[in-house]
Amino acid sequence: MANAEIIAVGSELLTADKIDTNSLWLTDQLNALGVEVRRKLVVGDDRKLLAESIRQSLQNADLVILTGGLGPTEDDVTREATSEALGRGLVFRQDLLDALLERFQRLNRKMADNNRRQTFLIAGAESLPNDRGTAAGQWIDCEGKVLMLLPGPPNELQAMFTGQCAAKLRGKLPVRVIRIRLYRVAGMGESDLDQLISPVYKPYENPVTTILAGAGDIQIHLRAHGETEQEAEALLAAVGSPIEELLGDRIYSRDGSNLETVTGGMLRAGGATLCVAESCSGGLLGGRITSVPGSSDYYLGGFLVYSDAMKTRLLGVDAELLRTHTSVSEEAAKAMATSARARTGSTFALSVTGEAGPESQSGAPVGTVIIGFAGPAGEPEAATYRLFGDRNGVRARAAQWALDYLRRKLR
Repeated sequence: MANAEIIAVGSELLTADKIDTNSLWLTDQLNALGVEVRRKLVVGDDRKLLAESIRQSLQNADLVILTGGLGPTEDDVTREATSEALGRGLVFRQDLLDALLERFQRLNRKMADNNRRQTFLIAGAESLPNDRGTAAGQWIDCEGKVLMLLPGPPNELQAMFTGQCAAKLRGKLPVRVIRIRLYRVAGMGESDLDQLISPVYKPYENPVTTILAGAGDIQIHLRAHGETEQEAEALLAAVGSPIEELLGDRIYSRDGSNLETVTGGMLRAGGATLCVAESCSGGLLGGRITSVPGSSDYYLGGFLVYSDAMKTRLLGVDAELLRTHTSVSEEAAKAMATSARARTGSTFALSVTGEAGPESQSGAPVGTVIIGFAGPAGEPEAATYRLFGDRNGVRARAAQWALDYLRRKLR
C-alpha cells in the first residue's frame, strides 16, 4: 500500500496561534485515494533543516508533499531546500515569468523583482499551474517516488491538488481502499476501556486501532485498507462488531458525531424540547447544546445560577432547602431541574451543580458534580459523580456527563 508523509513549511506554523490545516485536508484526500499518511512534520524557514527533512521523508515514504514556502520572499526556502535535498539545480522557466507578468498586468500592478524567484523549477520537475496565486506547484518523480511542492494558502493548495494532483496520483497508485470507523464512548475511563477491548484489536495489524481520550469522551478509530471496499469493510466488521458488543450503550456514536449532536437529534426526532439550569458548569452545557446548527428546534434556553441567591431568585429554589442540604446536593439538583422545566414549559430539563475547585465552598469534595433531570413522567431524578481534573477539567466533564445522562434518559 502506498504511504505518504506531509511536510508543512513555515516558521509561523511553529507559533502558538497558527494551525496547519493543510495537512488535515490532504490526509482526508489521500485516504480517499488509498494512501496512508504515516507522518506529518512542521519545519520552519530553515533551508538546511528542511533539506534534511525532505531526504528523510523520501527514504520513508512513497509520496512526500511539501506545503508552503513557495512565495517570493527570502524566507520562502522550499525550492532551494528541495534543490539541495535532491542534488538538482534550479531551472529558469520563461513561460512561468510570462504568466506572472500577464497576471500582474491584469491586476494593473507592477511585478516586484523578487517575484522572479517563483519562475524557477527543480530540474526535471513538472510545473503545476496556479490560477489562484503566483506560486506554481511542482511535481517531481524521484526514482519511483513522488515529491510534490504545493502552495501554502489553502484555497490555492486545494484547487491545485483536486484539479491536477489527484488524477495524476490515481494513474500511479495501486488500487487500494481505506475505510474508517469511528466510535465515540462516554462514561468510561480510557484505561478501563482499553483493558476491555484490547484483546479484540491487538491481534490485528489491519485494521489499525487508535484510541484518543478527551474530557469524558473517548474516540476509537479503526482504519482498514484492502483492494476493494467490501474487503476493507469486512476487516472493519471483524474488529468493530466485537467492540460494539463489549461496549454496548456506552457507544453513543458510530460516525464520529459528538454528544451534543447525538442528543440534539434524539430530541428533534421525538419532537421534544430541553432547557438547562447550570451552576458549576457556568454555561458550558448550554454552549455545547447551541453549538449544533438548528438547535433552536429543540433548545428553549437556560438559567445560569451560580450563587444560592440566584438559584432562589431566578428559579425559585427554596432557600431553606439550600441551607439544609447545600447547593451541592441531589435535592438541589432536582429542584433546579424541576423549576427550570416549569418556568420554560420544556419537555425535559437538565441541571448541573457541584464543586469544580480549587477549594470546596459547600463541604463536598472537589470534583463532586450532581446532574439533575426532570421530565413529563415520574419524579425528578439526580445522579452524583466524582470527576477528576483541574477546575476546567471538572467543568468540561460536568457538561459531558450531563449530555450523556440526557442521552440515556432519551433512550
